[in-house]
Amino acid sequence: MKNLVILGGGYGGMRILLRLLPNQLPDDIEITLIDRVPYHCLKTEYYALAAGTISDHHVRVAFPEHPRLHVKYGEVTNINLEEKCVEIKGADSVKYDDLIIGLGCEDKYHNVPGACEFTHSIQTIDKSRKAYHEICNLGPKSTVAIVGGGLSGVELASELIETRPDLSVKLFDRGEHILSMFPERLSNYVENWFEKHGVEVVNEANITRVEEHTLYNHDEPVHCDVIVWTAGIQPSKIVQKLDVEKDAQGRVVLTTQHNLPNDEHVYVVGDCASLPHAPSAQLAEGQAEQIVQVLLKRWNNEEPPSEFPAIKLKGVLGSLGKKHGFGLVAERPLTGRVPRLLKSGVLWMYKYHNG
Repeated sequence: MKNLVILGGGYGGMRILLRLLPNQLPDDIEITLIDRVPYHCLKTEYYALAAGTISDHHVRVAFPEHPRLHVKYGEVTNINLEEKCVEIKGADSVKYDDLIIGLGCEDKYHNVPGACEFTHSIQTIDKSRKAYHEICNLGPKSTVAIVGGGLSGVELASELIETRPDLSVKLFDRGEHILSMFPERLSNYVENWFEKHGVEVVNEANITRVEEHTLYNHDEPVHCDVIVWTAGIQPSKIVQKLDVEKDAQGRVVLTTQHNLPNDEHVYVVGDCASLPHAPSAQLAEGQAEQIVQVLLKRWNNEEPPSEFPAIKLKGVLGSLGKKHGFGLVAERPLTGRVPRLLKSGVLWMYKYHNG
């Protein structure tokens, strides 16, 4: 019996499971899924968990069940490519015949002193819970600073000011406008929404260091009761340690079939993979669909596809509280209630009809 080991039950890992199970998994293959938590998490909704507007169970989806799927809970400490095994903290290592690395990303602190020690994160469910507890215990007129004006920072700021209008919310971003990856029309719409709702946007910020309850913007101290960091991501430490070819962002360079150039049994999916688009749940799922095709061909001793069509991304949707939103769908900017309703519908379909 051959063992397919999947590291991480994120969007890519989950899609691979749902495509192979229950009917496409060959009889001589078993799957071992290794993850830190016993469920798939809707990472795109961690901002709402941190803000306290949804509870834990809203972001959890059960892994599929199958007699030849073995779920192992633990923290991966090392991938030994030569020995073809995965080392796990406090547990026996796991041997693999094929390996899919989907360990996701972590915060990138850009060498800012104190940023790691004195800010909160929404990159994992555990860290999002901790951010929620800190914010939940704040008294009226406390200040929450969010560093990073991308999608996560914007959604967290909007959710916070809507649910806790008694707080002072400051959003620091290094660009002239927040949401730099979107058309300027959308950035202006969100900035106007923030102005009406009392979120202070600090553009052209330069966070030079962070201390407990204080961040320094252009070396000027700004008192904050809680600081949340959403200013960039990088591949997980386990992938950073791998001695393989990587791009300028530290993501693993792959073949067209999504495996290492010198090892057709090791695949990388999601945030750690070097792909022509920015990391996203959609991208990980599209990549996972192609990996499943490659695996099925190779397991059947057939040549996998020599190339794939480009992964089509449908767009990006963001929330501004519970009633408003923004997005880019088929290159068309959307604002107001429609993108918020669309996002709610997409999340509902994913959670209850995935696969």
